[in-house]
Amino acid sequence: MCLAIPGQILSIDTSSSLRMGRADFGGVIQEICLEYTPEIAVGDYAIVHVGFAIAKLDLDRAKEILATIEQLPAE
Repeated sequence: MCLAIPGQILSIDTSSSLRMGRADFGGVIQEICLEYTPEIAVGDYAIVHVGFAIAKLDLDRAKEILATIEQLPAE
């Protein structure tokens, strides 16, 4: 089973050969690859799978997904 979750893009770094960024996943900040989503800008939400942003999300959809995740049992 695969899981991808929304993260808000905090910063974008284009100084290396890969377009990288930092994303906030509910308070957890992770470095992610933005190479597959050239349209992503700081402040946008992206759906992220194993460290790769795979699609841009609109704000309403990101909030809906995050609210659903919060309702899941903590087990």
